[in-house]
Amino acid sequence: MYEVTVEQTFSAAHHLRDYSGPCEHQHGHNFKVRVTIQGERLNKAGMLVDFTDVKKAIREVFAIVDHRDLNEIPPFDKELNPTAENIAFFFQQKISASLANPDIKVSEVTVWETDKQSATYRP
Repeated sequence: MYEVTVEQTFSAAHHLRDYSGPCEHQHGHNFKVRVTIQGERLNKAGMLVDFTDVKKAIREVFAIVDHRDLNEIPPFDKELNPTAENIAFFFQQKISASLANPDIKVSEVTVWETDKQSATYRP
């Protein structure tokens, strides 16, 4: 099994619904996102997936969330609370759809809110 991992950062604000504590108030983070792609076969160039394609897929999601209030963006406006767990899920879904290659899968997305706190989604 091969894996390719790309990390990028974005900035956004959010607040947590149904939560009692400081994070129920609007605040911001410099989020770090790590996306891991997994597959069993390399292409004829000897790559699982081109890093450029993964970075492009991540940038497409960043165009939705970067420097925004996540609570104003579907599905975080009503359906999902913008927790690190749900942000990781959101990235996994969007990047999987963007790459749309049956030979690879987004096997893991980790989102850090700080350099010491992260949440991971593995489908």
